[in-house]
Amino acid sequence: MNQALRKDAQQILASSLQAVLPDEAVQRALRDFEPHGGRVLLVAAGKAAWQMAAAAVRTLGRVDGGVVVTKYHHVKGDIHGVVCCEGGHPVPDEGSFAATQKALELVQDLTAADDVLFLLSGGGSALFEKPLVPGAELQDITGQLLGCGADIVEMNTIRKRLSAVKGGRFARLCAPAQVYSIVLSDILGDPLDMIASGPACPDSSTCADALAIAEKYQLKLSPEARALLEQETPKTLDNVTTRITGSVRELCAAAAKECSALGYEPVMLTDQLCCEAREAGSFLASILKSHAGQGRKLAFLAGGETVVHLTGKGLGGRNQELALAAAPGIAGLDAAVFSVGSDGTDGPTDAAGGYVDGESAAALAAKGLDVFEVLQSNDAYHALKAVDGLLVTGPTGTNVNDVAVALLHG
Repeated sequence: MNQALRKDAQQILASSLQAVLPDEAVQRALRDFEPHGGRVLLVAAGKAAWQMAAAAVRTLGRVDGGVVVTKYHHVKGDIHGVVCCEGGHPVPDEGSFAATQKALELVQDLTAADDVLFLLSGGGSALFEKPLVPGAELQDITGQLLGCGADIVEMNTIRKRLSAVKGGRFARLCAPAQVYSIVLSDILGDPLDMIASGPACPDSSTCADALAIAEKYQLKLSPEARALLEQETPKTLDNVTTRITGSVRELCAAAAKECSALGYEPVMLTDQLCCEAREAGSFLASILKSHAGQGRKLAFLAGGETVVHLTGKGLGGRNQELALAAAPGIAGLDAAVFSVGSDGTDGPTDAAGGYVDGESAAALAAKGLDVFEVLQSNDAYHALKAVDGLLVTGPTGTNVNDVAVALLHG
């Protein structure tokens, strides 16, 4: 392993994640929050929910009650006046359902003088859920969407219609109270109605969109679920104010700034990356090959969210697949490619993402591992672990998509 490049990768990763923690962003958004004189209740949902809720309570001083629902192992301690719960992600489970029920009980019988401070981050689609179909069926449909490579917008278009809280329905349940929604964006272009499936936002998608997606991926649906796809979601809400506090653009900008500090010339490729993970890795490798040998230290950055088509039963995530796919293309170069999820988790693993450099392909081969075969079995986790290519951060407290960086040392 190229220790100098690995050290640079770790430093870029640490600095960029620190820059997009939601604390300051939540404080900034709360400057415009003007309570109406009644109770102030807090509901936070998503992978960054605990961090956002803790920042909000510190800023406000107190709330009159609250519920946090976040991913397992993401609660970092008690928050005064707030019940902190954990649930399943990316597939909702009984923990998700029970926590959401607590939030719904909290906002019952509100008046026009009450306010609901709703803190939303990526992962909320799975974590904040009251299904209109049996929980097992919702889990199955979610698994189908994940396995067929549906993008986040397609997934959320379906999930909204199977839920009592998504697609603006949560805000409607809070009426006549006002909902002040602070959103940490994890979707390209920041479409409010798609972030965590838009519990407090009018839905722009239609029944026709949902039915087309079901047909496109040949989803196996019960008659009850298919009937729900034909029921329209709220298109207007008059009790919601929304502030977006962060996005992948900030993550990429922070990574570029740290690259500059380390002597690299940063080149921002896109903050809208949305292709197959392995294709993105191969593409970044080809860029490095094109610029190798010029004597310049370059850093190419791409932010967004790739997708994975499951063709095997191994362990991994989209960022690990992206990195591993780059390994053959940069073999022998003084270069590295790494990709991470800003929330600190990549797929159903304990890693945030993966790292490879010019020595990784040979190291994999020495272990008897063929990159193509590993990718076909979707087992990037074990392959990268074998060559010390996993990047592990633990839960970060934020969630603003992924960033991939391709470093060329000269």
